[in-house]
Amino acid sequence: MRRFIPFSLSRRESQARDAASSSSTTVSGSGPVAANEGGGSRAPPLYKSDGSLDYDALYEDDEEQDLVSMECNGSVVSHLLSQVKIGMDLTKVALPTFILERRSLLEMYADYFAHPDLFVSIADFTDPRDRMVQVVRWYLSSYHAGRKSAVAKKPYNPVLGEMFKCWWDVPGITGCSNSPTAKDEVKDGPIPWCTQDQLVFLSEQVSHHPPISAFYAEHYDKRISFCAHVWTKSKFLGLSIGVHNVGQGCVSVLDYDEEYIVTFPNGYGRSILTVPWIELGGTVTVTCNKTGYNATIEFLTKPFYGGKKNRVSAEVFAPAEKKPFLTVQGEWNGAMEAKWPDGRTELFVDVNKIPIIKKCVKPISEQESNESRIVWKEVTAGLRLNDLDRAHEAKTTIEQRQRDLVLQRKNTNVAWETQVFHEAGENWVYKNPLSHRAKPSTNNTKKKIR
Repeated sequence: MRRFIPFSLSRRESQARDAASSSSTTVSGSGPVAANEGGGSRAPPLYKSDGSLDYDALYEDDEEQDLVSMECNGSVVSHLLSQVKIGMDLTKVALPTFILERRSLLEMYADYFAHPDLFVSIADFTDPRDRMVQVVRWYLSSYHAGRKSAVAKKPYNPVLGEMFKCWWDVPGITGCSNSPTAKDEVKDGPIPWCTQDQLVFLSEQVSHHPPISAFYAEHYDKRISFCAHVWTKSKFLGLSIGVHNVGQGCVSVLDYDEEYIVTFPNGYGRSILTVPWIELGGTVTVTCNKTGYNATIEFLTKPFYGGKKNRVSAEVFAPAEKKPFLTVQGEWNGAMEAKWPDGRTELFVDVNKIPIIKKCVKPISEQESNESRIVWKEVTAGLRLNDLDRAHEAKTTIEQRQRDLVLQRKNTNVAWETQVFHEAGENWVYKNPLSHRAKPSTNNTKKKIR
């Protein structure tokens, strides 16, 4: 895959650069920094000290022009809607550039680990019941971070062979271990420069038709991993767009030889003619065949009249039991309350009161040409600078490049080969998971299941 050469500086980008320079202050050694009279957190500067565009900053900047874009482009949406029919598959429909979120779908999947401490702590519990409860807690807290904008936006459709890599320093774990090997790099791991006490993540677009993404995460020291694949099916539903997520994920806890299989809810883009918003809907399950513990989670869509958005409920069951020993209710982007059989209630998790841990990503200058932020950097630049012509041109270039590669493989009778995932029955799995590489546990107390 080739590297995309940056377009020449557009007039709109030049204006944006000048505005950024005139309204910023300079901190020694850090270049322009946006002025902030309130003294709170500052937006990352979009331009380097030499005046060139900082592509890394574009991906770290959360500023959106949501309402302006929708209002200014309403006629484009109306034209698009006139070309589709209810129930039509939108997989191959080219959507307007301005509704795109400034990152790839492969990067969005990393948000499942925005609270990495909740995920890795699953392995800390010695009781299988407690482990199931923690899996549910992590799962219910994993959706809010991926919805960055108040207005529904669509992440970029990854191109075949595209990859995204990142890692997290886990609070209370990374840099805090007394283990002499905690800072050792995991050379045979998914990200060989990361250490044993970090959570690592990588994703790959393994199929284009149908569009299938596979992703994998692991924490070496905690001996826990997650592998998943998702096939997205989009349909036009009239005044909304539905996205059916086909696939599953697997949490592997090595010290107990347990696997927790999870499925995924559907997504809906509502009110697409006015101000679109996202909600989740459908039934998902969490099951552990070894212990028999299981959970059913309902993401509840808002009723047409009244009702609240973003409601969720969950029931957690002991083996062979028909009555749940735990029920959870609340909002997946807010507070959720737990209720136990004896009538006790307590806060299960409030995602607004626990910090989102920022993921670490290599600078674009050090990435491979097929990594998401390089592939889409010119589209991201056009969207952030509100230069939609630039974004559209860049997107068209990427899409045409993919069509050319498909034709080339067809003419030479060469089949596409994935890089780090392979197909296993109906699933896609990481080729070299932690379970194949980790040394046997020496902690016998952990292996005992009560």
